[in-house]
Amino acid sequence: MSEKNQIYQCSVCGQIIEILEPGKGQLVCCGLNMNLLKEKNQDEGMEKHVPVLNRNENGWQIQVGTLPHPMEETHYIKWIELISIDGVYRIYLKPGDMPAGDFQINTENIKVRIYCNVHGLWQS
Repeated sequence: MSEKNQIYQCSVCGQIIEILEPGKGQLVCCGLNMNLLKEKNQDEGMEKHVPVLNRNENGWQIQVGTLPHPMEETHYIKWIELISIDGVYRIYLKPGDMPAGDFQINTENIKVRIYCNVHGLWQS
């Protein structure tokens, strides 16, 4: 059974979905069951993925990694997502963008996730 805010990806076409309303059915794409993406929270190797959260007067500034993550055509952060009791907020990025985002949400209880097109899903 799926859970709210879980993220699944198709191993064939790469489609990614996020669960808005959980159900009992199996998620299928391209004729195969979709894979649940597990959130990683400890960096490995040279690239840094764990989101760094900074509170400011307007809300939250999120940076991807303690060192800026590469934002190249073949390796980049696709999105930064902030989950609060009020909802889910997302910033989409593309190669050449800064691996960071500002969220004007004034709440303390948050979860932050990022998605790297090479290394998958990460959380703070």
